Amino acid sequence: MSTEVAAEIMDAPPANEASETTKQPHKLERKWAFWFDTTKPKQGAAWGSTLKKAYTFDTVEEFWCLYDQIFKPSKLVGNADFHLFKAGVEPKWEDPECAHGGKWTVSANRKTNLEGMWLETLMALIGEQFDEADEICGVVASARSRGDKLSLWTRNAANESVQMGIGRKWKDIIDVTDKINYSFHDDAKKDNKSNRGRYSV
Repeated sequence: MSTEVAAEIMDAPPANEASETTKQPHKLERKWAFWFDTTKPKQGAAWGSTLKKAYTFDTVEEFWCLYDQIFKPSKLVGNADFHLFKAGVEPKWEDPECAHGGKWTVSANRKTNLEGMWLETLMALIGEQFDEADEICGVVASARSRGDKLSLWTRNAANESVQMGIGRKWKDIIDVTDKINYSFHDDAKKDNKSNRGRYSV
């Protein structure tokens, strides 16, 4: 992890509050993109047809501006998602970076803890706090009437040791003590009703 980047993320003011005398923007180690999906697809429409890329950014200041103005889970309505993924990776099973992956999922609530866990995860990702950062695709915040959730997508589901390391680190970052499960995208493709966890921490 780059401790300098992490410190900059915590200390830098939101872009809309930065003074005119602010020096050069604080560059991140890689580019990231926010996506959103806030429209329920019409009957018969392909999954992902309402998924839209919103903004790509690579500085701390841009991140804070986008987060403060738009990408807070409290702004989500039912059946909507916010995504933060590495630039060049689409938050779809079909994307080559995601095709053989899976996701860690934790239950949340927009009224209590979803926003905090989302922000902590965002800062951990753009601050490169995961040892296995190259194995992570992105994170999804989902608002649902039956229960909100947060999912951390990774590249290589079959690599159990890597996924367990990511899962343990993520639990620590979002301060969750309950067990969380990891599911393979391949399992979900075969049975949309299946949410069987392959790993748990």
